[in-house]
Amino acid sequence: MSVDSKFLVLDLIARTERAVETVAHLAVDSGITFQVEDVVDAVERDLPAGYPAPTLGETTRRDVIMQMARDILSGDIYEEA
Repeated sequence: MSVDSKFLVLDLIARTERAVETVAHLAVDSGITFQVEDVVDAVERDLPAGYPAPTLGETTRRDVIMQMARDILSGDIYEEA
């Protein structure tokens, strides 16, 4: 993994963690159940124009963010560290 790729992965993880926290707070405050897609939408809305997307296969950036969000919510992302 190149330095740029590693930076992008770490940046996207940090953005996804912030979105999980924000959506979770909103859910607690409002009593409304949220979906993982809500986290993905929050991350996507916050990305700057031209933010890189995966270029391998048919995996979309939303797919990557979705998996990151699931791994954050389950704690799996922290077990690998």
